[in-house]
Amino acid sequence: MEERYDEYYEEEEYNEIDIMALVRKLFSNWKKLLVWVGIAAVLGLIIGYSIPRTYTASAELAPEIVQKSSSSMSSLAALAGVNLNNMTVTDAMYPDLYPEIVNSVPFRIELFSMPVTLVEKKDTVKTDMYDYLLNYNKSPWWSSVIGFPFKVLGWVKNIGKEKEDEVSGHSEVDPYHLTLEQGKMVKALGESISIAVDKKTYLISIATTAQNPKVAADLCQLVVANLQKYVVNYRTEKSRHDLAYYQQLNEQAQKEYYDAQQRYARYVDANQGVVFQRVLIERERLQNEANLKYQVYNTTAQQVNNAKAKVQMETPVCAVIQPPTIPLKRAAPSKAKILVAFMFLGFCFGAVWYLWGKDLVAKLRGKDEEPETPTEA
Repeated sequence: MEERYDEYYEEEEYNEIDIMALVRKLFSNWKKLLVWVGIAAVLGLIIGYSIPRTYTASAELAPEIVQKSSSSMSSLAALAGVNLNNMTVTDAMYPDLYPEIVNSVPFRIELFSMPVTLVEKKDTVKTDMYDYLLNYNKSPWWSSVIGFPFKVLGWVKNIGKEKEDEVSGHSEVDPYHLTLEQGKMVKALGESISIAVDKKTYLISIATTAQNPKVAADLCQLVVANLQKYVVNYRTEKSRHDLAYYQQLNEQAQKEYYDAQQRYARYVDANQGVVFQRVLIERERLQNEANLKYQVYNTTAQQVNNAKAKVQMETPVCAVIQPPTIPLKRAAPSKAKILVAFMFLGFCFGAVWYLWGKDLVAKLRGKDEEPETPTEA
């Protein structure tokens, strides 16, 4: 037992000596570590000032949760022995689907035509969102350096090939077949928009990012408006189709009623003072036909009014709790965080180099320079 305790204490003392040796080794090279940290700080400042500023605008929505009663089906279900009196059917347009709507390609394409006003070198430039992302969105200098070899490779591949007429811009965008440029703009716009749904309260949070604060706020406002319009169109689609159908029937019934009324009036004017029985019977027939057409016209007019009320009743209310505002402070980059992160990484790399890396390189070089012993003949 005493031998085991001695081995344990010796191992613990050995580990403590190793740790203290590493600490002393770091303190002996503290000046060199400061050089590493200084170089990393300079790199951090270069990176921080090279990343373009971005601003984030946000908004919060509270959608209406619609639950439709299934009482209209209760009589049919009763025949099968099922009770639907206490059951409700939730609408298919659930808030969990809102992120899928915003991330869809057709929804993003609708945002391309958003007007954008910029001040470039004291000149006011009026353009749209597509052109802004394509020509006015800045990128770090290293993205051009990294992308240059791929551009050269693309030029080499296209040598000897016939140039195809490629559609550029968003005037003629086919969501089914996007060009390479349009696909990049759809992706860039998707990266600028984020949406989240609270599972408990179904509160919808929308955030948009742009290099211009006003563009960020305008984009957020347009996303909110288009999302509201999409939900309203979905919820009222069936009712609006019914309304259009009833309006068509009403217009046709009105025309038939007016025609029957005119026929009756012309016949009465043409037979003033005539007391023949056949004339009286024809006049009564025309009057009954006009009355019947009026009843149909009156019924279709009531159906039109009911359909309008149904459209209004099924129009959802998506309350804007927090409207978007123009951000006053940039969201990124945080130069202080980048500087601290690079200084920490510089210290870590320097510590690893002086603790293990330098010795490892020296050992490898020593093995390479070790002369081979001649073999005896």
